[in-house]
Amino acid sequence: MALEIIGSPRSNFVRTVRMVALEKGLTYEHVPEAPHSDMVKALHPLGLIPAMRHDGLELFESAAIVRYIDMVFEGPKLIPEDPKVAAVVNQWCSFVQTSVDRLFLRRYVVEYMFHKDTAGNVVRDEIDRAVKRFPKMFGVLDNAVKPGFLGRSVFSAADCFMMPILAAVQRFPEGVEAMQAASNLTAYFEKVSARPSFAETAV
Repeated sequence: MALEIIGSPRSNFVRTVRMVALEKGLTYEHVPEAPHSDMVKALHPLGLIPAMRHDGLELFESAAIVRYIDMVFEGPKLIPEDPKVAAVVNQWCSFVQTSVDRLFLRRYVVEYMFHKDTAGNVVRDEIDRAVKRFPKMFGVLDNAVKPGFLGRSVFSAADCFMMPILAAVQRFPEGVEAMQAASNLTAYFEKVSARPSFAETAV
């Protein structure tokens, strides 16, 4: 059975999983299902994306899917086999999935897109609180990409988690301004944007 990646192409975590598959050189089927669709609810207990099917296995949660793809398929290792090096990659994957995603996506991008008053104006309360935390988070990430990629000098799964979020946060003015002030992160984003896995998963 071919690898199926299930979920909306606009989801940053769906894009992460698709990037991993492309970095491994895989041909896969992307099934663009929205959260809480009947198909997704049959695969994830809370109806969330992404989900995956392969060779009789059904799997949810982006971290689990990424690790499965990296372990099962041939191609460059995106999570190194050396336990200490893998620990660093997994550390940054986890940091991005939790702290970075929560601040940049859930408290900023999603608020801009969906939290509006009855007149259609963006409600800025949560956005303004998030923006106050931008300098620290952008500083952490700017320092983390100094080696060339996130936390190290070689491309890894951590970069697949990071790039879709950096793309999203730059859709709105405070994100653009914060990126422009982070020279290492700007150079990193420009470099990794040229990778086919990122370009081919753009929406």
